[in-house]
Amino acid sequence: QVQLVESGGGLVQAGGSLRLSCAASGVRFSSKTMAWYRRPLGKQREFVAFITRDGGSTTNYSDSVKGRFTISRDNAKQTVYLQMTSLKPDDTSVYYCNDFNMGLPWGQGTQVTVSS
Repeated sequence: QVQLVESGGGLVQAGGSLRLSCAASGVRFSSKTMAWYRRPLGKQREFVAFITRDGGSTTNYSDSVKGRFTISRDNAKQTVYLQMTSLKPDDTSVYYCNDFNMGLPWGQGTQVTVSS
């Protein structure tokens, strides 16, 4: 049974940092290009960042987070991370991980709230 469990969200002031984690089980994690997505309240889910399966040699970010967020992975722990710095109120969202094709069952996500 495939499961994605996101954690690490919380309430932070603008300019602060958070590190999100997503633990995968029931899936051959090392074969997946993994990604983070987010869904602001009342809006559609949007892409945040991806990291390729080959140990993470390639990463890519949405323009809105480029230079502030860093995606990484630990294949031994079957976990993908999102280090978020210089957070802005516009980053307030529920954050989810999935493979780049969004082919895995969605987890519950983790709420990130950035106060101004």
